[in-house]
Amino acid sequence: MVLIRCQGIVFQDIQAVFWDKDGTLANSEGFLWKLAERRSHQIDRQIPGTQTALLRAFGVDRQHLDPTSLMAVGSRRENEVAAAAYIAEQGYGWIESLEIAQQAFKAADQDLPKAPHTPLVPGALDLLQVLAQSNVKQGILSSDSTAHVEEFTQTYSLGAYFQLQWGSDRHPNRPPKPHPDFLRDACDALQVFPQRTLLIGDSAADVQMARGGAIAGFIGIRAGWSRPFILDADVVCDRFQQIQVDRMG
Repeated sequence: MVLIRCQGIVFQDIQAVFWDKDGTLANSEGFLWKLAERRSHQIDRQIPGTQTALLRAFGVDRQHLDPTSLMAVGSRRENEVAAAAYIAEQGYGWIESLEIAQQAFKAADQDLPKAPHTPLVPGALDLLQVLAQSNVKQGILSSDSTAHVEEFTQTYSLGAYFQLQWGSDRHPNRPPKPHPDFLRDACDALQVFPQRTLLIGDSAADVQMARGGAIAGFIGIRAGWSRPFILDADVVCDRFQQIQVDRMG
């Protein structure tokens, strides 16, 4: 039996821990800021004068990224739709607006490969190792694509720690993150009970999925962000060293 402690809160008999990626395992703040700037610049090239408003919509303010913003929390598809909605407000048809947004996003991707620009958050590797040594199953549940999840774990040699690596596109016919079925499907895949499972994440999407999935608990982590923010978790910590693992029996 594994017991996990954090800030005086104790979670007992834990079989599995699921991790969010961006902002939790991966320090993605700088990357997401640069990506928002490139996406908005590409759209501004076609529709001059739109970049400042798009950056605000993405959550960028004076070279900082809001940890609760669309860019930080939303999926790629959600960001595309939001950008297309703003383009449509400028008088463009909806299909054309979507095409402009999608092409701008693709052009931005070419300038900025993700994994090399999203290093592992300090302290995360130690916790991954301790959990693995304690025979706790681990998985990644991300709003990012499965390809980006796998690229991240390959870049930083983390694949051995995870029995499951899912992005929101993993099951086209099943609800994506943050729907609780995404978490339930992951529990089924690892053959663990939800009530003996923890989720570690940094966003309201993680909160929503954890609450709906009726799991043992949700640990909020703010180590991947430079700006403080409020997170509705069972317990919140600012560094991974505040999470302790004890193997009982």
